[in-house]
Amino acid sequence: MRWNLRLAAANRGIWKASEMQQLLAEHGLVISAGKMSGLWSGQPASIKLDDLDVICAVLGCPIGELLIPEPDKVTRPDSADQPAVAQAAARPVTPRRRDGRSLPPM
Repeated sequence: MRWNLRLAAANRGIWKASEMQQLLAEHGLVISAGKMSGLWSGQPASIKLDDLDVICAVLGCPIGELLIPEPDKVTRPDSADQPAVAQAAARPVTPRRRDGRSLPPM
């Protein structure tokens, strides 16, 4: 995912992090200057869903404008690994007791 807050805000005439911080505070989301700097200029490590709701309300935008998917960055397993996974899934599971005793006959 790519974080797109700065562009979404600029599309609405908000050019400074301090302006955005003030608007968020007016809507009940008080953010420290350090956290606002991280949201504004970087890729946040984490963000609460409630905070995303407030940001979307302030900007009047859908979540898809703030979070842009990047499926090309997802690593896919090699084709050589797939048969091994399929073989492992095909083996029957035999239940065993932890104490070493045998199971009753079926």
